[in-house]
Amino acid sequence: MFWPMFAVAVGFLGLVVLGVLAVRVFVEAQRLGWQVSESARRISRAAEDLERAAVSTARTVDSL
Repeated sequence: MFWPMFAVAVGFLGLVVLGVLAVRVFVEAQRLGWQVSESARRISRAAEDLERAAVSTARTVDSL
């Protein structure tokens, strides 16, 4: 009777470990998604700044 109970306990602990790892993966995936969206926002802002600078430079060169 000991071995079947031991097998059930080990199986339950294995499921708990898998559950904890699944939660950790989910949290890290959300963190990665947030970092990707933040990076995309920064790149977009930098592209807008670069476009404004290019327009300003083009106006300066045209006026010469």
